[in-house]
Amino acid sequence: MNKIGFIGAGNMAEALIKGLILSGIFRSDQIIIRDIAKKRVEHIKKTYKVKVASDNKQLVEESNFILLAVKPNHISKVVTEIDESIASKKVLISIAAGVKTSSITNLLKKKSKVVRVMPNTPALVQEGASVFYCNENVTSREKKQVQKILESVGLAVIVENEGLLDPVTGLSGSGPAYVSIFIEALSDGGVKMGLPRDLAHKLAAQTVYGTAKMIIEGDAHPAQFKDKVSSPGGTTIEGIHHLEKGGFRSSTISAVEAATRRSKELSKGEK
Repeated sequence: MNKIGFIGAGNMAEALIKGLILSGIFRSDQIIIRDIAKKRVEHIKKTYKVKVASDNKQLVEESNFILLAVKPNHISKVVTEIDESIASKKVLISIAAGVKTSSITNLLKKKSKVVRVMPNTPALVQEGASVFYCNENVTSREKKQVQKILESVGLAVIVENEGLLDPVTGLSGSGPAYVSIFIEALSDGGVKMGLPRDLAHKLAAQTVYGTAKMIIEGDAHPAQFKDKVSSPGGTTIEGIHHLEKGGFRSSTISAVEAATRRSKELSKGEK
């Protein structure tokens, strides 16, 4: 795949750089970075031995894939800056939340290949869930290459409807926060019943991790795993009853719904 350039060297960019090198998809000398934060550039260069571009124009000219890892409010400035350097064969990959592919193509003078990605933070430990959409100019071969790039940090799924990225944001984009709250609450419950805090924390986190792994690697529906643990008249069904009384399921659904609605508002530029 020749070379990939990262405009922006934040945490998500670093996760991808690490994943690409570990997976062997790109060598260190095939990765170019550029960021206004000198400390971040020095850290990434020292840690991963990648190349550093003198400016965004050089990065774009030397890269086949350009990953825009900047904040949404900086996208317009960056895309306008690199417009003259974007050749029709280059693929722009944006991970800026809420920024539509049309918003990027409207800033470019040439017919361009744009990919919009909704990643999530577990990519930082190569266990992310990314969903991406490609505009009509991206070829089938390039779609597979983009998927391979994203799979270096976890699951990657392509969708043909860009509108689906809003509910993806509400579910997997915001999901790590919901799960973190659940782990914290699970841990608090253990502490309330007498467990030491560090033990309760470890047990709660490992329980969520292990359950997720069973569901991912198994063929059964999550409800079937739940039923296996729920003995008649036992402790688990008693606990589930109290979760349901507290509206656990309904609150979770409402959280995804609210986050999706907010994602749509942000895509339209609403504050």
